[in-house]
Amino acid sequence: MTAPSLAVWDEVVALLAGAQQVALACHVDPDGDALGSMLALGAGLRRRGVDVVASWGGEPFEVPAAYSFLPAVDLLVPAADFPHSPDLLVTLDSGSPDRLGSLADRIGRAGRTVVIDHHANGVAYGDLRLVDDGAAATVVLVAELLDRLGIVLDVETATPLYTGLVTDTGSFKYLATTPAVHQLAARLLATGIRHDLISRAIYDTAPFGYVQLLGRACGRARLEPAAVGGLGLVWTVVEPADYDGTGLGLAEVEGVIDVLRVSAEAEVAVVLKADPVKGGWKVSTRSKGAIDVGAVCGALGGGGHRFAAGFSTSAAVDVVVTQVRAALALAPHLAP
Repeated sequence: MTAPSLAVWDEVVALLAGAQQVALACHVDPDGDALGSMLALGAGLRRRGVDVVASWGGEPFEVPAAYSFLPAVDLLVPAADFPHSPDLLVTLDSGSPDRLGSLADRIGRAGRTVVIDHHANGVAYGDLRLVDDGAAATVVLVAELLDRLGIVLDVETATPLYTGLVTDTGSFKYLATTPAVHQLAARLLATGIRHDLISRAIYDTAPFGYVQLLGRACGRARLEPAAVGGLGLVWTVVEPADYDGTGLGLAEVEGVIDVLRVSAEAEVAVVLKADPVKGGWKVSTRSKGAIDVGAVCGALGGGGHRFAAGFSTSAAVDVVVTQVRAALALAPHLAP
């Protein structure tokens, strides 16, 4: 495991404490941890009088509906309006420059670049790196950074922090949920956030079109008990036509894999989601703990965590599934 040294913490704190303008960027197709860490840091810095702008380098530039409730979304601007050569760039939850999409070129143009992340298989980039692959989420590092900056947690900062914490720990189900995670959650709850409304917005609210799409995707699911060395694989496809008439985009179908992964006969779940804007497929993988799917997706050009990872591809479905099966057969088995 890697963790930032005290010297790095001190240098980042000094840099942010003296900043007048800060540009924040997270990965494309942002999830709860990416948005939560970026907006929490942005809200905290703005309270100190810092001029803050935040974005990600993907189109269309739309906040996923599940996260539209987050405070400080007024900090967000399309990539086209993001500073061309920021004095200070902070990237969040982005293990490699390519995850920043069209904003990746800002790294070379920025005066200084700070990387805040918790991915184990990331690429070393940036001038200062607050990277801890033992952290349950990037928001854990942001919470500590706010503490070190003397920025007191309030509802505006705690709401996005809790959002990132609950999403990246699977509602506190994943192995990375340590006592420290629950202690942080308690601190965030103490600010008065409505954790019930946060969870409802993320997990329990969707248009009826999603219910219909979910039915179609689950209806074509396939179980392969002999795959993954007998541990089992379940997979399905969200086809381009599944989006028709639903009003849904790629970000709104992330939950399909959470339904699929409950299959008792399968250690690994895989969902191929058609990208209705760019074409091709976004592939999501989940492991119950015995297989390192981060290594699997890394071998296929993507990345992520040991138990949750993904990659993008333009190959045909049968080709992708064959590639995934082969990579799973070679994947590291993790100790219980």
